[in-house]
Amino acid sequence: MQNFLDLLKKIRPVDFIIIAGVLIALIVGFFTFANFRQTAEKQIEATSKIRFQVYIRSVTLTGDEIPIHKGAQTFISIRNVPYSDLDIVDVQFDRKKIVLPTFNSKKVVVVEDVSQASLYDIVVTLEDTAKITKDGAVVGGNKIKMGLPITLEGEDYKFNGIVSNIQQVVPVSENHDVINQNSAYDVQ
Repeated sequence: MQNFLDLLKKIRPVDFIIIAGVLIALIVGFFTFANFRQTAEKQIEATSKIRFQVYIRSVTLTGDEIPIHKGAQTFISIRNVPYSDLDIVDVQFDRKKIVLPTFNSKKVVVVEDVSQASLYDIVVTLEDTAKITKDGAVVGGNKIKMGLPITLEGEDYKFNGIVSNIQQVVPVSENHDVINQNSAYDVQ
């Protein structure tokens, strides 16, 4: 008994902390191995192509054309972290508008704001492959959700915008099967 007490006196508090840490790691490892705890890999339900729209508000452009073009690529940064080049699927742009009341009526008219002729609102649709989880699509380690800040950068532009829409792209073969089933019902 005296030998055991002498041994306990030689063990320092740091040694107890290390032993406790090893035991906790072993317990967590056991529960993970026994499928009681989900790892990040098991939370991924599928991998799919997604399209998301980035809304860029009040861009000042005094040149002859919009620098973002359909069919080109743009480099994106998500939350100021560089990610990758993505394909531009669609680009929509419109000059700033103003709402004016009409005389002798309760209606309003929307017209271009001539006082801000160089201001545009741009919506860019991008496509990428994402990991689909129960919480949504994950691109570059970030969940893509509406309101997420995104920076688009090209050879002669750098615009800041926010994600305004997300859609999962369904493969053509799945659409083709649905169309064939619907047409079979139409024929009968």
